[in-house]
Amino acid sequence: MNEHLSAATLNALVDGQLASEELRAAKGHLDCCSSCTSEALEYALLKNSVSRNGQRYSVPAEFEMKMRSLIANASVLPAIRSGTVQRGDAPRRAAFAGWAVAAAMLLAVGGVVVLEQHMRHSEVATTQSASLASEILDQHVATLANSQPPQVVSSDRHTVKPWFQGRIPFSFNLPEALPQDTKLDGANLVYLDGRPAAQLLYSIGKHRVSVFVEERTGTEILSKTLREREGYHLVSFNMGALDAIAISDVDPAKLAELVRVIEQVQNGSR
Repeated sequence: MNEHLSAATLNALVDGQLASEELRAAKGHLDCCSSCTSEALEYALLKNSVSRNGQRYSVPAEFEMKMRSLIANASVLPAIRSGTVQRGDAPRRAAFAGWAVAAAMLLAVGGVVVLEQHMRHSEVATTQSASLASEILDQHVATLANSQPPQVVSSDRHTVKPWFQGRIPFSFNLPEALPQDTKLDGANLVYLDGRPAAQLLYSIGKHRVSVFVEERTGTEILSKTLREREGYHLVSFNMGALDAIAISDVDPAKLAELVRVIEQVQNGSR
């Protein structure tokens, strides 16, 4: 196994700042390293928590006065105390101090605006992610409770994939070789947030698995994360221009193995 991902790489991964090659390498490592996968999840949760809590604070009213005082003392007083101030120096230094304060305030205000925008973006992304996870959970539980067979019942990928032609605005590949004790049971056409999506149904032993595949609508790329919700494991992953989320109560390692083969065949590496 390769060396574990560094803290800097995990941070950049969670922030979506890795270049394509770096992202591919990191995702490949996460596929086979549960320790780094768990650490990446902790980073993501920590950043979301900091982002939410950060909205409770604002720059104090005394900030401007404190900045003016610090800059004035640092720029003018030492020269006055040393006796090196010449005629005309004081006004120039005062003017310089004024510009310095303005620049500092501009940077501070700009920083606050950027921080607020980042926090709002993170909050929106967190809310959307939580909403999607709830929708995925509801769809999966409804499928488990439904006594009716799937809309397409087949273990043949050459039957399941063509069934979606004309029903969804995208196509996808399905792996021929599945992990041991794993079987394709069929599929359903579903809607996530009003958009058509494919619900692929697998079984691993006696456990049912749903893999939801939908067309990506934004530019944000899902990072592979494992979440827990009401006893079910959810794994989100990226497949080129598609996003996917797998959900099941099966052993997370077996779920990750199925996710890996689906991801590999879609990305052309298998």
